[in-house]
Order: sequence, then structure tokens, then C-alpha cells
Amino acid sequence: MSMTEEIVDAYMAAWTEPDETARRRLLERAWSDDGRYVDPMADVSGRAALVAQITAFHLQMPGVRLSRTSAVDEHHGRVRFTWAMHTADGALGMEGVDFCELAADGRLHAVTGFFGAPPVRG
Repeated sequence: MSMTEEIVDAYMAAWTEPDETARRRLLERAWSDDGRYVDPMADVSGRAALVAQITAFHLQMPGVRLSRTSAVDEHHGRVRFTWAMHTADGALGMEGVDFCELAADGRLHAVTGFFGAPPVRG
């Protein structure tokens, strides 16, 4: 497993981790201090803000689990991968893709998340 895969997996584990202290440790490994996370419902900067965002996510959806569903595709300091979210009862809640930029130290510096499949061309 590459270092980038380990970073991405620690990041994904942070989204699933219910304990805030453990979540913060995972993000210290995976997330740059001044990283930015953006998805259709959020735009946060900094590790503390991301920890708070994930905490709010867990309060809304207790027991939810996220997992990476593709290989990590990487070039020129950019990364993409797909993921799935399962509810506490194991049902598929959502799928998506994240596009990331890496910091100089290899941790994630920016993540842009998209929910679901791309829209159909009309």
C-alpha cells in the first residue's frame, strides 16, 4: 500500500470514527493543518473545523460508515477516489467521489467531494 493510500484510508476512517479524540488523531496523520474541505453541503478550513464538521455529521447520522470503493488514482499531487456511505443498518445511503490536492508532506490539503454519479447530459 502506498503512502497516499494510507493517508486516504486514515482520512476515510476519520469520517467513520465515532470518538472525537480518535478522529482527531486520524486527521493529524491524514490532513494538513490548514486543509480545506468542500462538498455540496459544507465548506470548512482547518483541521479543527473538519473535526467539528464530522462531529455534526455523526450527530445527524449516528452509526454511519464510509469506505473507499476504488483504488486511489494519483498524479502531480492530485488524488481521486470513490466512496460509499452505509447507514447504521448497513443500507447504502450514498456514493460519491473525492478530488484532492496533497500538501508537500503528502497529507491531504484540499478535498472536494461530490455526491452521487455525475449528472446525465441533457
